[in-house]
Amino acid sequence: MQANDVRLLKSAAIPALAVGLVVAVISTIMVGAKGALATGIGVLVVGAFFVISLVAVTYASRISPTMMMAAAMGTFFTKIVVLILILTSLSDVTAWDPTVFSWTVILCTVAWTFGEARGFMKLRILYVEPGTEVPGQYGKK
Repeated sequence: MQANDVRLLKSAAIPALAVGLVVAVISTIMVGAKGALATGIGVLVVGAFFVISLVAVTYASRISPTMMMAAAMGTFFTKIVVLILILTSLSDVTAWDPTVFSWTVILCTVAWTFGEARGFMKLRILYVEPGTEVPGQYGKK
């Protein structure tokens, strides 16, 4: 991972962890230990999903922009399918609260997404190299 990727990861993970901590406190007060366990598992699922996506997209971006887009779409689709499978297969679990788990995943995903968007805006990556000339434009050859 490059330095930009680490900064992006930190800018997304910190808000998600903060939201997870708030949800853990609230769910522990309202539901008890089952709520705290559900929150912990939810935060881990969100973190793992987004870190895997970031690593895949970072690796694919070194190959080509087309591969980067394919990796982003592929990981997004895979995350949705795996999350649906997790939620349906664990809906009857009694060791932890599935409702708290679902809300934790939703809230941490929103926090991660906003943190990641804010991180991208703060990176200030140049899309065009300054000082390069495009052949054939404005009469230049």
